Amino acid sequence: MIKRLFLIAVAIAMVGGLAFAAGETEESAQRELVINSNLSDPAPRAAFQALVDAFKAEYPDIDVTLNTFDHEAYKTAIRNFLATDPPDVALWFAGNRMKFFVDQGLIMDVTDLWAEAGFNDSMASSKAAFTVDGRQYGVPWGYYQWGVFYRKDIFDQYGLEVPETWDEFLDVGDTLVANDVTPVTIGTKFLWTAAGWFDYLNLRVNGYDYHMALTAGEVPYTDSKLDEVFDVWADLIDRGFFLANHATYSWQEAQAPMINGQAAMYLIGNFIVPDLDTAGVLDQVDFFQFPEITPGIGVFEDAPTEAYLVPAGAENVEEAKLFLEFASRPDVLADFAYTVGNIPPNKYSRAPEDRFTVAGFEMLNAADGLAQFYDRDTNPEMASVGMQGFQEFMVNPDREAEIRERMETERRRIFQ
Repeated sequence: MIKRLFLIAVAIAMVGGLAFAAGETEESAQRELVINSNLSDPAPRAAFQALVDAFKAEYPDIDVTLNTFDHEAYKTAIRNFLATDPPDVALWFAGNRMKFFVDQGLIMDVTDLWAEAGFNDSMASSKAAFTVDGRQYGVPWGYYQWGVFYRKDIFDQYGLEVPETWDEFLDVGDTLVANDVTPVTIGTKFLWTAAGWFDYLNLRVNGYDYHMALTAGEVPYTDSKLDEVFDVWADLIDRGFFLANHATYSWQEAQAPMINGQAAMYLIGNFIVPDLDTAGVLDQVDFFQFPEITPGIGVFEDAPTEAYLVPAGAENVEEAKLFLEFASRPDVLADFAYTVGNIPPNKYSRAPEDRFTVAGFEMLNAADGLAQFYDRDTNPEMASVGMQGFQEFMVNPDREAEIRERMETERRRIFQ
């Protein structure tokens, strides 16, 4: 009997131990995924949260942590967390902005994912923006057009037509100024909106090849070909085309004059659409392509591409790649991209229905070439110097020579 009780006790202990071990295994099987996002505005934030929730519903064994940063603060934060506390997925930008971190060894090579998930086919149009030395280091989630958003009702009130040439654009602006309407709203507090004007003026005056050579550090900022760019820009400033005190406003705050009918136009990306919709003025807003300046130079556009990156220090690489594959499905990608005013880069996604996205889709497909954006096409340090110079020029155009000399000094230091 004693022997039997002993054997029963041993068996119970073994079963208990097995149960404990099973419990340990079940607990340790809980997988994790940490995502850092820069989509802090209400509509994009909600759209991305919906995407993450859909992923969690399909993969309930993965515990997802989503950290959302203010998108301006994120530009500084990412430099720190990639090196010290990397997430498993980080939202960022394609092109040189991505390459900057690739060169520092902070971004993981995901060439295998491009092959295994079929991105070499479905994402072929965006592949170059994610390729460094023949390898891929990120996955696109959207791209979007820049152009001029304008108030149709204000144009109608003063009998204005959409301008196709620069002279027509100047006529539109002069008419608005004469009627106490600000032609162009802009907020340059965070600098990059001024770079949008530089991009388009340079692309329309000097063309794509020259612009890309400049952003690559191969052309001096004192080059005579830039004289016309700054002359045209100064002319707009002298005519009173831009919102007064624009350096005190963020790009979001600069929407108010357009929403209130005090300003007629805004050169901005398609990401403005959800805010205009929320403000209840979208029915009064339309879009046109930035007008031609130099005939025959070609029509080139800014089309910034948004990215998912996997940091080199990510702890949950399998889960990160699973998320990127899920988020890049044609239906998932279309739902997210269209909601935030982007065009999905997966060629198998459904066609756009929103009129602004349709306009952007048609415009970008007809363009002679696509740039990313000044601060994505050039070195980050040069971008900072350049954008400070652009903003300063818009406030004090009489300082042009001094500003360009300073930018040129920095270009030589940074690139040579």
